[in-house]
Amino acid sequence: MTMMRYRLDRRAALGLIGGSAASVLVPVPGARVNAQTLDKVSFQTNWRAQAEHGGFYLALANGIYKKYGIDAEIRQGGPQQNPSQLLLGGRVDMTMSTSFEAVRFAQENIPFLAIASIFQKDPQVLISHPNQGNDSLAALKGKPILIGTEARTAFWPFLRAKFGYTDDQIRPYTFSMAPFLADKRISQQGFLSSEPFAIQKAGVNPVVHLLADNGFDAYNTTINVSRKLMETKKDLVQRFVTATLEGWAQYMKAGPENAAANALILKDNPDMDQEKIDYAVKVMNENGIVLSGDALTLGVGAMTDARWASFYKTMADVGVFPAGVDVKKAYTLDFINKGVGKP
Repeated sequence: MTMMRYRLDRRAALGLIGGSAASVLVPVPGARVNAQTLDKVSFQTNWRAQAEHGGFYLALANGIYKKYGIDAEIRQGGPQQNPSQLLLGGRVDMTMSTSFEAVRFAQENIPFLAIASIFQKDPQVLISHPNQGNDSLAALKGKPILIGTEARTAFWPFLRAKFGYTDDQIRPYTFSMAPFLADKRISQQGFLSSEPFAIQKAGVNPVVHLLADNGFDAYNTTINVSRKLMETKKDLVQRFVTATLEGWAQYMKAGPENAAANALILKDNPDMDQEKIDYAVKVMNENGIVLSGDALTLGVGAMTDARWASFYKTMADVGVFPAGVDVKKAYTLDFINKGVGKP
């Protein structure tokens, strides 16, 4: 799974917002919820089903969404999917994304925003071979690194500014492990819970550099929604968020309660297997991807004004965003920071 940026279609956003997305929502009379009155909510992930989506699947499989009066549909993404355009076009109610996309919404004055961040640490990593003197990000200065197109306008400018990397270090990354495995001098980008596993299976115990532990403070696995849905169905949005946070709090405990969620993941994605799922949950827990920082005191899904301001300034300073964007339009804290899943 990779960090993704999408071109924002302002006309689609303003013309179709609240159209088909709102039409799938079934109003619940009053505040009482019962088995006959479930609100339909569709949620689009940004890649094929995997452990990195586990909390959503657990909330579905274990009946947490239904407990909150929601008939949830989790739609998996894939290489041919563009979750951002589906959201802007009103074909889905909510999507999984990153803080990059939310700031783009604010930059273009498009009425969509982030309402929670499941991952407190972005799982983007650089991966190196062992015993090559590449034991820190600073040590990679001047050395070849396999970098994809999207990363060049996301985390690469941060690495250039902080560690003195230069563009002539870049080698094209095609999401194949073969070039990395063939040359011990090369490092490559990856996702903490994915590429290192594949590399280990190929017989190499890689050195993994988590960018989030080196100052890259992007939010990841955000829940994005239209302002119209947020304002007209605020109670429904709150119930979806709370149910999701409860699902993630349970999933990260890695207990037998995860079985039904994992079965759904395996059903949706035949290329997934239980070993990959177990590895992903293990490294997410070891590295505090879901439970660290603000989430330890504010609960799963936490976000803060200070963190958003810091992220925007960092990325504006390196030229990813223009100056003058009102970053507070990119998010709201109304639905989170209520202690759900706090350790």
